[in-house]
Amino acid sequence: MLFGYVRISTKTQNPGLQIDALLKEGVVEKNIYRDVSSGAKSERHDLDLMMSRLREGDTVIVWKLDRIARSISHLLKLVDEFEKLGVKFKSIKDPFIDTTSAHGKFVITLFGAIAQLERDIIIERTTAGLKSARRRGIQLGRKKGLNKIAKQKAILAASYYKENNLPIVDIMKLVGIKSKPTLYKYLAIQGRRNCKECGIIFWDERQNIEDAFCKKHKK
Repeated sequence: MLFGYVRISTKTQNPGLQIDALLKEGVVEKNIYRDVSSGAKSERHDLDLMMSRLREGDTVIVWKLDRIARSISHLLKLVDEFEKLGVKFKSIKDPFIDTTSAHGKFVITLFGAIAQLERDIIIERTTAGLKSARRRGIQLGRKKGLNKIAKQKAILAASYYKENNLPIVDIMKLVGIKSKPTLYKYLAIQGRRNCKECGIIFWDERQNIEDAFCKKHKK
């Protein structure tokens, strides 16, 4: 059985050109599934519905590849699902994509190899970039920070800690902090440090927490 799939990006677009092309290929109108969705969106109701109704020996036809696939990787995933179901796939405007022919199968295999090569290159470049960044002492990952309310709590906690010399449990109650690790995290962000050499507590936001030194032992 022949199935057709049509996609338009907005309701103002006319799917008539795609539908006429599918009808010309022999797809009956009741077997044409249609979605209104941008190419970037993964949620496509009618595509999922069509996939659930496919059976071995069926053929899926589209007007152009970009009507059904969001990317090369998405195309390869769809083709892999078609193959598992025993379903053939072809594109009217892209005749080189036609798994009903040996040539079309070869092109799909070639696409797969290119996609894998692209993934390998990206991984290689990312790995090299991470190693280079580490060698230069660049801190990786998301920058540490607090939202507006947490920032206010951190400032208040540091003020109580430095100026009022209040016990930790009292500061937690006053500021509304539920755990000591959270309090010490807030104080650290505000600059609380322990000297690596003598252990004395001092304040310096510019120094690394794990490698901080007081004025006496600062190198």
